[in-house]
Amino acid sequence: DWQPDEQGLQQVLQLLKDSQSPNTATQRVVQDKLKQLNQFPDFNNYLIFVLTRLKSEDEPTRSLSGLILKNNVKAHFQSFPPPVAEFIKQECLNHLGDNSSLIRATIGEWGARRPPGTPPRPSPEFTFPSFPGILITTIASKGELQMWPELLPQLCNLLNSEDYNTCEGAFGALQKICEDSSELLDSDALNRPLNVMIPKFLQFFKHCSPKIRYRGTGGTLWSGMGGLRHVGMLGSPFLSHSVTVSCLPWDPEVRKNVCRALVMLLEVRIDRLLPHMTQDSDENVALEACEFWLTLAEQPICKDVLTAHLVQLIPILVHGMRYSEIDIILLKGDVEEDEAIPDSDQDIKPRFHKSRTVTLAHEEQRGGDGDGDGDDEDDDETLSDWNLRKCSAAALDVLANVFREELLPHLLPLLKDLLFHLEWVVKESGILVLGAIAEGDPPEQHLQGAWVLSGGVPDPPCAPPGCMQGMVPYLPELVPHLIRCLADRKALVRSIACWTLSRYAHWVVAQPPELYLKPLMTELLQRILDSNKRVQEAACSAFATLEEEACTELVPYLSFILDTLVFAFGKYQHKNLLILYDAIGTLADSVGHHLNQPEYIQKLMPPLIQKWNELKDEDKDLFPLLECLSSVATALQSGFLPYCEPVYQRCVTLVQKTLAQAMMYNQHPEQYEAPDKDFMIVALDLLSGLAEGLGGHVEQLVARSNIMTLLFQCMQDTMPEVRQSSFALLGDLTKACFVHVKPCIAEFMPILGTNLNPEFISVCNNATWAIGEICMQMGAEMQPYVQMVLTNLVEIINRPNTPKTLLENTAITIGRLGFVCPQEVAPMLQQFIRPWCTSLRNIRDNEEKDSAFRGICVMIGVNPGGVVQDFIFFCDAVASWVSPKDDLRDMFYKILHGFKAQVGEENWQQFSEQFPPLLKERLAAFYGV
Repeated sequence: DWQPDEQGLQQVLQLLKDSQSPNTATQRVVQDKLKQLNQFPDFNNYLIFVLTRLKSEDEPTRSLSGLILKNNVKAHFQSFPPPVAEFIKQECLNHLGDNSSLIRATIGEWGARRPPGTPPRPSPEFTFPSFPGILITTIASKGELQMWPELLPQLCNLLNSEDYNTCEGAFGALQKICEDSSELLDSDALNRPLNVMIPKFLQFFKHCSPKIRYRGTGGTLWSGMGGLRHVGMLGSPFLSHSVTVSCLPWDPEVRKNVCRALVMLLEVRIDRLLPHMTQDSDENVALEACEFWLTLAEQPICKDVLTAHLVQLIPILVHGMRYSEIDIILLKGDVEEDEAIPDSDQDIKPRFHKSRTVTLAHEEQRGGDGDGDGDDEDDDETLSDWNLRKCSAAALDVLANVFREELLPHLLPLLKDLLFHLEWVVKESGILVLGAIAEGDPPEQHLQGAWVLSGGVPDPPCAPPGCMQGMVPYLPELVPHLIRCLADRKALVRSIACWTLSRYAHWVVAQPPELYLKPLMTELLQRILDSNKRVQEAACSAFATLEEEACTELVPYLSFILDTLVFAFGKYQHKNLLILYDAIGTLADSVGHHLNQPEYIQKLMPPLIQKWNELKDEDKDLFPLLECLSSVATALQSGFLPYCEPVYQRCVTLVQKTLAQAMMYNQHPEQYEAPDKDFMIVALDLLSGLAEGLGGHVEQLVARSNIMTLLFQCMQDTMPEVRQSSFALLGDLTKACFVHVKPCIAEFMPILGTNLNPEFISVCNNATWAIGEICMQMGAEMQPYVQMVLTNLVEIINRPNTPKTLLENTAITIGRLGFVCPQEVAPMLQQFIRPWCTSLRNIRDNEEKDSAFRGICVMIGVNPGGVVQDFIFFCDAVASWVSPKDDLRDMFYKILHGFKAQVGEENWQQFSEQFPPLLKERLAAFYGV
């Protein structure tokens, strides 16, 4: 038992007190003295002695001693003499239960704990009294865990101490070790101590002290579980403890920890999961439990694990979908008429324009790289971002996609009671349930070939997501009931009915319009003019979904629809006005040129132009209005001519002003603010809409402006979304007025080639599409630029996991490039023919596909050997055509018969035996081979 020299001890104590002085000169002296003393190894013995034994000293002095020792351990522990190292280790273990929480923190745990479940964070710099590290775990982190075999058993043994401080100190040290060394703890190097530690932690789930329960159910336990992959005892014992504790009337924080740990167990040992369900009166705990089911629903093993337990789980999730009392207060659910109350700024979410992404046949999408709106949810935005209602609905939604109609026997009896319940809160939750199990978007069907080349088995029909297929027999009764709910006396019922009906819009549109479409459209239009703002919003969004599904089915009702939407202009407050723009833009996208009638133009354009004139260039409300006008201009075509000049000029001005502001900011960032480039992006997209809608009529506007110069700058902007919209506009101007684009081609093509980078998917997509359009205008004059882009295009089409839209546009552009410059492109045919064919086999017949296939046929003529190895894929792609033009059909006929003649009848018979039956039938019927 080491004992200090009294004189030396007093010197150390004085040094520690001096080190707390604010005087700079004193601090320098202290630092010099510390350097001297660190030359003596047993100086560290004095430090641990002061920390653990001198309880008569003040806490700051003792803690400072521990801090200096911690730094020495961190820097030099491997060079400590063994007696010194052993003395420090033993003192730490002996004094984990110090009465001072500050000293316990110094010895065994963080001074400030982080919330359970958050990942280990970098240690903050030391600022008294919140220490960055701890002695025991600092020693362990220096690779000493394997050299200190008694540490973990002793810490686990200290958990049994009746002294609260000792137990808590041991828990703190174990948690930090688990966080830092979880993989080592579950390795053979230490004989897998987690096999002993985890069951030990489980015992503390029922400890009499709330703080110890919190430790046992919280970070200590599942910091250890984080690296756990092979422990077999985690199934029943853990879950039985968890479920028991989660049902006890204890601190909600403890029950929340249990549910969090269950989620981690799911990720670690899903194969041992037993589906114990917890339904807690505390909403925060219930939310944690619900998160568990949501996580489980997304795992492959979900169906096997939960099938037998749906009868218990489904009622819990359904019950969780009711509004709570606090929800109704926050949503002002008792307020039925609020249309005259102006919106506050907090009511309006920030809007971000989504740049234009060009798809085949110019069915444009809006969105940045790797995006999706993710906006398919009920209308609880006023509530917190995530609550029990939303989590329960999300879990049921995911389970519906896993179990599909197998879920219905558990749901239908509940729905029958809910949907017709006299209490509006219950009825509303039933309508939400009905929406949650429906399909979100219509399944994507393969439009053409219904075979697969690998095995000759026909592709299975794409089943609708959710419970849609099983719900179909009930929809003739349910949809009219939901339409009646649109007129319910409670606004929250009316608004959720809007959302749920939008989820069934795909089915509604597939029925005779008089049955459901017309009644639904009529009632939704009335709800668009509802006296409640929440209902207005839900109805506008639902009607936009209906527009997308119905498309030209709405043409007979256009006058009635426009009357309603235009009337809403004078009725809506700020927030819903922005949503109204979207409904109008979607209508224009859906009915297209059918909107180009003088009667409709006269209804629609005056209020839009009035808003356009009211808004200043700096107003972000321009974003949705410009998006709306872009769709309207494209639909109206020549009908937009009377309005085009001021709109065009303002867009050019917005681009020019933004570029000028960006230049000033780049040159003098300390004097100028960075511009909001969304104004430029949305203006570029509206110019695209004008070019697409007006066609050749835009030529004079382009001639009188400097748009080509501005476009050259935008194409080189550092912001990907600016380049994305620039390339879309370039492609549209190429189609509409190539005479103004052609003089710039030599400058534009190198920029386009540089942006063929699939790391920026939407930028790359639009650049690829623009190159294809330029090919069709340039013809053989494209030859100098082929090598500038061809290598990148071939690399993209062969790249794994490339998005479908980019693959299709790349294939189209390669085909067009080969059509105008076959001698330059055909030599690379073998490098891209297979992915080229598979990319275009499932797209509709259209002009873009036509030009690409002409190109591939010409290239095969130049380099027939390039297609031989993958000729079956070419046959498959040819058979995907429904009605090719006569001259293109002749090109296909000559290639197919030429190949058959080249190989001979016998070899052709052997070759064609590989064809799936449907492919063989189509080739025989259409081309006689």
